[in-house]
Amino acid sequence: MKTLLTFNAGSSTVKIGLFALRSGAPIRIARGVTDFHHDPLTLRMNEGEQRIEAALDARPDADLSGILSETVAVLGRHFDLGEVAAVGHRVVHGGDRFAGPARLDGESIAAIEALTVLAPLHQPQSLRLIRAIGNVLPDLPQVASFDTAFHRTNDALVRRFAIPRALHDRGIKRYGFHGLSYKYIAGELARLAPEKAGGRVVVAHLGSGASLCGLDKGISRDTSMGFSTLDGIPMATRCGALDPGVVLHLLEQEGLALREMEDLLYHKSGLLGVSGISADSRDLLESAAPEAKEAIDLFTLRIAGEVARLATTLGGLDAIVFTAGVGENQPAVRAGVCDRLDWLGLDLDPVANAANATLISTAESRTAGFVIPTDEEQVIAKETVSLLGSAGK
Repeated sequence: MKTLLTFNAGSSTVKIGLFALRSGAPIRIARGVTDFHHDPLTLRMNEGEQRIEAALDARPDADLSGILSETVAVLGRHFDLGEVAAVGHRVVHGGDRFAGPARLDGESIAAIEALTVLAPLHQPQSLRLIRAIGNVLPDLPQVASFDTAFHRTNDALVRRFAIPRALHDRGIKRYGFHGLSYKYIAGELARLAPEKAGGRVVVAHLGSGASLCGLDKGISRDTSMGFSTLDGIPMATRCGALDPGVVLHLLEQEGLALREMEDLLYHKSGLLGVSGISADSRDLLESAAPEAKEAIDLFTLRIAGEVARLATTLGGLDAIVFTAGVGENQPAVRAGVCDRLDWLGLDLDPVANAANATLISTAESRTAGFVIPTDEEQVIAKETVSLLGSAGK
């Protein structure tokens, strides 16, 4: 039986998926993660009821071939990697160059590298993985799936900033991110609640990185993240939407250097910056500190405000879906958002919400509320098969 490997690279972690191809469709048989912040570097895999945990001797550097070689060796002790037909990757930024999955060759890799200036934290990690796979498993075809591709359906007006046209023409526009997650949720909602999926839906992808997307009949029409992964709502350590005058003030009056500014906006803001306690919403919800409550309140206020903005683009709202780590597992965050949206006809069922049920709105609610776990690796696997075929050719 042929299998597929998928790699979902974040700025500090890599999620790994192993899929069996059954009747041409990818079925997950194992998932794992390597966290580059963990010492020693450890690969953790789930295989049904079995748990695989292996410390790796290699260290993350400019070339991930050592880590990939060890990872492949560990996987090879539990799975028949001789059956792997192809490798799929998540790549954050496809710019205007990629509107769907792409087979990786010299030309497409060069095009992805050229987009690094638009995603300086995430794009290099994906490129390192792509090249490492090319070194370790050189005979396997590789495919890239792009987070930005799902939002190519946004209207040109939605994508434009109010800046000189020449800058827009040079690529400074709204791209949107988390597209693989939104594509998965659109498909799952169509399966679970087709009558709602055929209408106007806002999906809230709430994790360490967080954004929202407005869907009309499953098609992306607007999204909270724009040119970069900093935009939109506050996140674990990222600021979200910020008055550009604040940036100018910090550069000119506070004397911050460019790298200090980058570190501030990406790593020291968001929930961490407001609370001064933690970037993790679980810690803040358990804390009695007023700063922790303020951080959560600001988070839910901005999420609710973005739902309302996206509903304006959509011309109404039929459902909201919560997904990703915080969205799937934090009833208090969902309640804080939904309480601010009761004017949109969203009536939360507190018992269902506390249980992380799929449907968390009441039967009388005009706007439905859902909790649906996301699966970006499943989308990567499906797109890889759609491009290469089940034989991986």
